[in-house]
Amino acid sequence: MSKELLRALDMVESGNWDGAHQIAQEDKTEIGSWLHGIIHIVEGDQGNAQYWYRRANRKFPGMDAVKREIETMRSALERGRAG
Repeated sequence: MSKELLRALDMVESGNWDGAHQIAQEDKTEIGSWLHGIIHIVEGDQGNAQYWYRRANRKFPGMDAVKREIETMRSALERGRAG
């Protein structure tokens, strides 16, 4: 699934939030929840972002951390350590 999650991160960065959202909704893992949280940060939906970060068992980084979160997730996926 990490290939799909990497594709979803590319979608987030290119503005295709709906496409990324579909991928995130299909992934029921903690990493999928993390991605879901990132998407809601980008969308400006703090309440939902915080919910998905809780589901991912990750500390909510704040609404201004989207770039850092995308880079962190991408790095984790590429190294195979996304959990």
